Amino acid sequence: MKNYKHIGLLILFLLLSVLNVKAQMQVTNPKNEFRAVWIATVVNIDWPKSSIDNVAKQKADFIEILDTYKKLNYNAVIVQIRSVGDAFYPSQYAPWSRFLTGKEGNAPKPYFDPLAWMIAESHTRGFEFHAWLNPYRATMDLNTAILSPQHDYFKHPEWMIKYGDKYYYNPALPEVSDRLIAVVDEVVKNYDIDAIHFDDYFYPYRIKGEVFNDIESYQKYGNGLSIENFRRSNVNNLVKNISISIKKIKPWVQFGISPFGVWRNKSVDPKGSETEAGQTNYDDLFADPIAWMDNKWIDYLVPQLYWSVNHPKASYSKLLRWWSENSKNTAIYIGNGSYKINADSDKKWSNPNEIPDQINITRTYKNVQGNAFFSAKSFLNKNQNVTKLLMENQYKYPALPNVVPNSVKKMVIVPTANNILTNPISSSFNVKYPLYSKVRYVMVYGSKSNSKIDIKDPSQIIDKVAFKENNDTVAVIIPNNKLYKNTCCAITFIDFYGNESEPTLVNFTL
Repeated sequence: MKNYKHIGLLILFLLLSVLNVKAQMQVTNPKNEFRAVWIATVVNIDWPKSSIDNVAKQKADFIEILDTYKKLNYNAVIVQIRSVGDAFYPSQYAPWSRFLTGKEGNAPKPYFDPLAWMIAESHTRGFEFHAWLNPYRATMDLNTAILSPQHDYFKHPEWMIKYGDKYYYNPALPEVSDRLIAVVDEVVKNYDIDAIHFDDYFYPYRIKGEVFNDIESYQKYGNGLSIENFRRSNVNNLVKNISISIKKIKPWVQFGISPFGVWRNKSVDPKGSETEAGQTNYDDLFADPIAWMDNKWIDYLVPQLYWSVNHPKASYSKLLRWWSENSKNTAIYIGNGSYKINADSDKKWSNPNEIPDQINITRTYKNVQGNAFFSAKSFLNKNQNVTKLLMENQYKYPALPNVVPNSVKKMVIVPTANNILTNPISSSFNVKYPLYSKVRYVMVYGSKSNSKIDIKDPSQIIDKVAFKENNDTVAVIIPNNKLYKNTCCAITFIDFYGNESEPTLVNFTL
């Protein structure tokens, strides 16, 4: 009897070991995971490298960023298209950015639409394109002489509040809210974006000894609220109204926000995190991500956890757990501070494993679906010891972003391969765009041998081919060395929401 018991326990142990290995493999190489990088344009942080670069160089530099992160198996770019009341696209509401053309209000020469071009180049490489806008920051300094006469500082001075060394749009004014909604609407209507993205700049970070002078607006519109709740209400209303407007125009366009990493400290609220942050979303920036999630106003959050794993005052691991435990109705990705690698007083950032470790910890939380990294120049010909680790481990294979919770749909259509050809070098076929559908990509899968094709296995991803605008057919060309001994591949559709269809097998045996 005891022997049977021991045998039973041994079998159970072996089964658990196998299951554990399988689970660990799935965590190590997920098929679905958001992997994004912020491309900051303000003061030319990432792109363009200089505001006086010619258009050809600007395009080459942007493509270099895309190609770098494509090789790293990233799948989304968050590109700043409005930073200080300006625009990286032709707009009726804002002048051309000086960070693009050297002088605010001047269009690119030779003329092109940078936003349309960036979106097309990003989609061609399989990236989601998240259009990043700063809603309330109007200037980067007090030198208003460099602003265009078309800037809101001149057109609507009554909208501006000076605070510290910058001007801000007054969030309390209905006219400001209406303008910001119009700014977002213009982008959503005119461009084939995947998301609208706001970062952490709502009410400005507090400056000791200075007061944000919105008292007149508070007296006019406060309606009995405390000034703190009044300010939070102003931000909440903007978030709600922008969300409604986006979905009314294009329901598939996501709305995401990347708030400061600490909602509230536990010392002031039992629901807060075990942190000692000097400023917080709720109390200082008057931004309340909990309310945004509760009310389903947003599709995703990317809290900026720009600290090391065991930071004494704001631990990455503790904050990650807090955001995971407090998430609701919303996709959660984590913002990582890759800009700190080898450049921070916290020497943990000198360890090349800091970012890989952060990704590993993130993956232990099922309701956290990926990471975004600030910013693009961090891995652009820099920190190659870290990128080597990522390419060999965490980001060894491509991944598709998870579908955000409110956009999960079952796709009825499946792709069909036409004009199948094969030769000693490659195999090829065409796929037609399905009628009455919103499809962005054709995914191509192939196994390394004669083994069964498994579209859940990221190592079998061969390509992600984008449908181009005004073209109802895509050509898929697969080098034979990617198929090895296999004579077939599998293809699926990815729709505008990110949902994937059932696979179709394509056999190359003629």
